[in-house]
Amino acid sequence: MPTEDRLYPTLTMPSDPRMLSVARTFVEAVCAARQVDRQTINAIVLATGEAVTNIVRHAHRDRPECSFQVECRIGAATVEVILIDHGDPFDLAQVPRLDPGELRFGGRGVYLMRALMDEITCQSLGQRGNRLRLVKKWPSATDVRACG
Repeated sequence: MPTEDRLYPTLTMPSDPRMLSVARTFVEAVCAARQVDRQTINAIVLATGEAVTNIVRHAHRDRPECSFQVECRIGAATVEVILIDHGDPFDLAQVPRLDPGELRFGGRGVYLMRALMDEITCQSLGQRGNRLRLVKKWPSATDVRACG
């Protein structure tokens, strides 16, 4: 039986662009093991990929020796992916909400995360980095059976 103090699957990885596929595969495998539906998994994996790319490119740009963590928490109605980096404090509210039709190179990572997820928050951990929390609601198999 799950409890509030249980350990959640967590992966610590080096800040290397080659780790993107590892992070995506980790999140996909954890979701699949808990029978999350394919559409929800696809959205979470894409958002996680954007977050990892931002950590490697921006948060750890001047510190490639840093590592980051990816943690998956799958509840009855939500999937949470928590990413912890060692970058400078980041204020998500300062990222402008872009017009989807605007042509530009780059700068779409946060836009995609916002579009794909139901909730996205970033908490500064001071000198220790940032904690990005991505939340996606999903209909669990129990909910689907209850409907019909």
